[in-house]
Amino acid sequence: MPKLEIEPYLFFGGKCEEALAFYADVLGAETLFKMRFSESPDPLPEGMIADGFEEKIMHSTFRVKDTTIMASDGCGPEAKFEGFSLAINLDDEAEAKRIFEGLSKGGKVDMPLSKTFWSPCYGMLTDRFGVAWMVMVQGSN
Repeated sequence: MPKLEIEPYLFFGGKCEEALAFYADVLGAETLFKMRFSESPDPLPEGMIADGFEEKIMHSTFRVKDTTIMASDGCGPEAKFEGFSLAINLDDEAEAKRIFEGLSKGGKVDMPLSKTFWSPCYGMLTDRFGVAWMVMVQGSN
């Protein structure tokens, strides 16, 4: 069977640079590639991006451990993250707590970390960029 990969692509509405730095700090993310709209080898179509977006990020790729995520500022100042969450699976409760606390700074805790029937440590949050996360320790009770 041919290779097939599915990777999240997040649009931050003008805050991609800030998000990359935040995820580097909290998750140890490494930015592998970053290109601004002004660096495009082809001219952008007239009116494609919002005024002032020339130095915003057209495309980036970052890696957290074995996971690759792509990100951009998009073409305008609106970012909507709806209908999905990014799930972080860990094997260490202390690391889960550290990551949960880091991601929730400036955001909103939707469900505090707690013991559930499927995990000894599970919680949900929305970070300051509007991205929903589920943080959990693998295992059952």
